[in-house]
Amino acid sequence: MKFFIATDHAGVAIKPNIIEMLEQRGHAVIDLGPSNSDRVDYPDFAHKLCLEVLANEGTQGILICGSGIGMSLAANKHVGIRAALCHDAYTASMARAHNDANVLCFGERIVGLGVAESIIDAWCNGNFEGGRHSQRVEKIEI
Repeated sequence: MKFFIATDHAGVAIKPNIIEMLEQRGHAVIDLGPSNSDRVDYPDFAHKLCLEVLANEGTQGILICGSGIGMSLAANKHVGIRAALCHDAYTASMARAHNDANVLCFGERIVGLGVAESIIDAWCNGNFEGGRHSQRVEKIEI
């Protein structure tokens, strides 16, 4: 699978580890920035990532900020993006299985590397169940 990843200044420290995890699992990763911890505005990077995910069928995104909240709010403004704020493997698994989420959000200040790894694994191993969930997902985009 191909992933786009972006952060703000509060998510940049964990990003190299996340990229490495994904690449070790055989995924292609495109880093959309930023490259340092200078202050930036999270919506700029959320919007950049969402436009890439929408323009490249079959791709997914990962957005990281301090809490994950700001990134998820900005990402969900895009029709066709279903960004899920996940704090553990269970929420990541359910976001994929029940919500067909295509953008994973989490907070560097909330989860450590071990939890981040379990979130990534659950996300990558999860698949949309469809069925009754399909009707619900369709109702998201009104």
